[in-house]
Amino acid sequence: MSLAEFFSPIDFARIAPKNGYYTSQLGDKIVHHSASFPDLEQKADIAIIGVLDDRNAVNNPGCALGPDYVREKLYMLNEGAYETKIVDLGNIIRGETVVDTYYALKTVVTELIKKDIVPLIIGGGQDLTYAQYMGYESLEQKVDLLVIDSHFDLEDDGFAESLETTSAAYLNKILLHEPNYLFNYSNMGYQTYFASQDSLRVMEKLYFDVHRLGEITSNMSVSEPIIRNANMLSFDMGAIRSSDAAGNANAKPNGFYGEEACQICRYAGFSDKLTSIGFYEFNPAYDSNGQTAMLLSQMIWYFIDGFYNRKRDFPLNPKSQYLIYKTSLRHDDHELVFVKSKKSDRWWMQVPYPSGGSKNERFHLVPCRLEDYQMAASGELPDLWWRTYQKLN
Repeated sequence: MSLAEFFSPIDFARIAPKNGYYTSQLGDKIVHHSASFPDLEQKADIAIIGVLDDRNAVNNPGCALGPDYVREKLYMLNEGAYETKIVDLGNIIRGETVVDTYYALKTVVTELIKKDIVPLIIGGGQDLTYAQYMGYESLEQKVDLLVIDSHFDLEDDGFAESLETTSAAYLNKILLHEPNYLFNYSNMGYQTYFASQDSLRVMEKLYFDVHRLGEITSNMSVSEPIIRNANMLSFDMGAIRSSDAAGNANAKPNGFYGEEACQICRYAGFSDKLTSIGFYEFNPAYDSNGQTAMLLSQMIWYFIDGFYNRKRDFPLNPKSQYLIYKTSLRHDDHELVFVKSKKSDRWWMQVPYPSGGSKNERFHLVPCRLEDYQMAASGELPDLWWRTYQKLN
């Protein structure tokens, strides 16, 4: 089956300026699906995918129309100091049912990752995160999922398998999916008054990483290792404050500032481990003067900029490019091992697999910060080490 069957072409005449693009602009650089479908056998690094489905976007009808509004702004931005190899596959056609749309997106994500191309999804409702996640099902790897959202999108009433997959409850489907290939779920930017105590207890019980908005915005560097640990990222535009991104029917007064959202996206692009990213819930019906479309296009630009500045230093090859630090805990013979890249000054922590837990590796590498090493050097066990160890058991 050709992936082209899932897509409709871009109405390029509508989004392109009357006199065309300058040679420095992305609109001149991106190979787009208007007359013909891009040849994926030619080397591409990133593939842009629009999804025209908002049937399960809670209280946000109209967000299916977002992709072309974002393209209109994105294509006007200038290429950075690198040569981009980006294709725009067009828009996934809305299926007869939402499940059909999920199947199409899942299939596209799987095939692109197999070709070592990063899917960059512009939705649609955030329930499409479930389809993005399902794209990893046949890849035979554990998945670390990161969601940028003010809510957990988790139904509190009992994890019912029959719950409809919506933008407010898709996480249930991911947690309950069999076979289970989710290793870790992280949330960045949740706001406590939107999180029930039951859902917080679930996160704690499963040793998931959840980070309040204030924890991140008070020191944005805290977000970097969290993002670096993710295979896939889902960004709800409702996580950005309404003054910076009003183009969402569920926009709230508190959230990330626009420049913070761009910084998150650059960290995401910079991560060697990240293999797909989705931006959801942008609704042009609420977007005064195209401000949110412009912000989202800039967020995508920063992701692209980070991608083309990747250091390719995911440990440990060659070992000569890394420094090894060993510490001992207070009142304990156990030794903690940290790894620092000479190339980027980024840190990782070795967490041992339990006996017989992995046939090929003795330890799991988890991204961390200098502060985690300093805590261990003072004799204290970092919370990140403990939560990771519990998940490995």
